[in-house]
Amino acid sequence: MKNITNNIYYIGVNDHEIDLFEGQYIVPNGMAYNSYVIMDEKIAVMDSVDVNFGDEWIANLEEVLAGKTPDYLVVQHMEPDHSANIVKFMEKYPTASIVGNAKTFNMMKLYFENISLDGRTVEVKDGDTLSLGSRELTFIFAPMVHWPEVMFTYDSTDKVLFSADAFGKFGALDADEDWACEARRYYFGIVGKYGVQVQGVLKKASALDISVICPLHGPVLTENLPYYLDLYNTWSGYGVESEGIMIAYTSVYGNTKKAAQYLRDKLIEKGCPKVVFCDLAREDMAEAVEDAFRYGKLVLATTTYNGDIFPFMKHFIDDLTERNYQNRTIGLIENGSWGPVAAKTMKSKFEKSKNITWLETTVTVKAGVKAENLAQLEAMADELMK
Repeated sequence: MKNITNNIYYIGVNDHEIDLFEGQYIVPNGMAYNSYVIMDEKIAVMDSVDVNFGDEWIANLEEVLAGKTPDYLVVQHMEPDHSANIVKFMEKYPTASIVGNAKTFNMMKLYFENISLDGRTVEVKDGDTLSLGSRELTFIFAPMVHWPEVMFTYDSTDKVLFSADAFGKFGALDADEDWACEARRYYFGIVGKYGVQVQGVLKKASALDISVICPLHGPVLTENLPYYLDLYNTWSGYGVESEGIMIAYTSVYGNTKKAAQYLRDKLIEKGCPKVVFCDLAREDMAEAVEDAFRYGKLVLATTTYNGDIFPFMKHFIDDLTERNYQNRTIGLIENGSWGPVAAKTMKSKFEKSKNITWLETTVTVKAGVKAENLAQLEAMADELMK
């Protein structure tokens, strides 16, 4: 097993069988379910793994233990991809205690109806510590990052932060891929709604001397930690990560697409550093959401459809507003042959969003793109480039 430090080991697993994480996120490179062991006078295991990998996880644990017996299983997060093997662990090691908070144990009884916790629990509160002998673990509550029972654990001896789902990403550990892309898609898909809560726990973490971050998904982070912390601060603060403009469109017969393409070409011609052009009917929706949060300006182009807007656009906007989309500039392109209401409808869906700046130029296409529309799109491009 992989050494994280001299006394901390990785015992997680890779899942290459999964196609949809949480039943909706495409994961072409699988997923990692991470678990760790801290070896000291007392031995602590940090979380378990998905139910399909319980035997592999126990085998990994046994290899590290080399005949020793663990004293604790620390449960930082009760989501089933991390908690499914709690009972298996308890049966295998009947003298070990389960460490969690009050919400952890309430949730545990929901997932494991007949679980017997009598005399087997160590209940901790925010800021509490647990001695393993030469080292001490400190528990840092992180409610709604992204479940209510979540807590981080800090090992001050090796300066390791066990960060639950924070700093996680899609993809198995043997996948060769960029961290930021899949971490960003993971963050905005799963944690994005809870930016205020993430900001709160980042403030707590800023007081710690951290050399290693051990998340429950994705690689252990050991180098250039300010890069990852700064990204998380930007994401959770709903800040702009990269300069650029996203154009997200739906089109039935190609006319709305034609208007969106003309705007894209004008933006490139005028020197826009990055233009993301997204067909919402064909793009992975999680990728589209990720890009909308990455860039500071967004143009939505869609058709009036059944007196409303096209379903893929509706889905996209709902995904944005559900995740507290804010601090952005938005422009609107609508198409409607006899009763265009798409622009008004799209705008109304952001009425509860904070700090949205609307472009003065709104483009209304009636059936086909006409000369007046091209002039409007040119004006929109100029406004976006300011």
